[in-house]
Amino acid sequence: MTNSSTLDHRLETDTVEKIDALGARMAKARAQVETVIFGQREVVDQTLTTVLAGGHALLIGVPGLAKTRLVEALGTVLGLDDKRIQCTPDLMPADIVGAEILEESEDGKRHFRFVKGPVFAQILMADEVNRASPRTQSALLQSMQERTVSVGGHTYELPSPFLVLATQNPLEQEGTYPLPEAQLDRFLMQIDVGYPDRDAERRMLLATTGSEERAVEPVLNAAELIDAQKLLRQIPVGETVLEAILEIVRSGRLETTGVDEVKRHVAWGPGPRASQALMLAVRARAILDGRLSPSVEDVLDLAPPVLRHRMALNFAARAEGVSLDDIIQRLLAPYR
Repeated sequence: MTNSSTLDHRLETDTVEKIDALGARMAKARAQVETVIFGQREVVDQTLTTVLAGGHALLIGVPGLAKTRLVEALGTVLGLDDKRIQCTPDLMPADIVGAEILEESEDGKRHFRFVKGPVFAQILMADEVNRASPRTQSALLQSMQERTVSVGGHTYELPSPFLVLATQNPLEQEGTYPLPEAQLDRFLMQIDVGYPDRDAERRMLLATTGSEERAVEPVLNAAELIDAQKLLRQIPVGETVLEAILEIVRSGRLETTGVDEVKRHVAWGPGPRASQALMLAVRARAILDGRLSPSVEDVLDLAPPVLRHRMALNFAARAEGVSLDDIIQRLLAPYR
């Protein structure tokens, strides 16, 4: 009979080996994406972190910063089926989830057949998501939260894994609808995409205006990504990291904060889903960096993209020129 302590040690060693192997695969995935996405290491890392954690990402940036190209590259590198929808004010829920159509069979009988929409993909890119009407956004909300679609009294399961990577243009104001708080909360991260530096933009010019176009190669497949997402949840989180997550998130709420800036400038703070998102994100970041457990530094790095879309400023803050990033940095100050 095998000694129980020996068995426990063998299982632990096996898990460590799997985590090390996954870290190496994710490093290759990052390298592949960066062959076509230049000067956006933080954006690439945050997006891979979100995907590994099994969440959805909201990418915010001006046009031309390769947000669409990033999603396409991820689909190829991770071996996932990806589809794209262009959100416009006249986009209807049926254009996303699909619709039932009436058909007549050869014997003359009529019946309804469900035609699946583009949401039935493993990666769905919702381009300029804030241009879709509230009714259409609500249809997308069920897909993001439940991973199902309900049409005509029937519920249909979405493919697994299912990830929504939505983009938003911060410059457009006319013809846009602000995302409701409930939908924003479903995004694991809000990833702000900025301009590349000069050297990165130079490399981009040389690579994208020549006669040959670079292509990325698959590193994982859907089944391996699902296994990776399960493995991530086995990574231990130290008490110090856990307490940091709890303290930072709870300090952002009016009801439980001890931070004066929050009391004066925050209208509403992050809910428990923020703590869950941050816990998963720091584990994913540890894997991406080739480590076996997350650190407080991971919490500090990932708190801004996890929190910035889960908080709102009051009128006084806007009048005084206070930003959400200012408030979040104040929450992180005790751990610097």
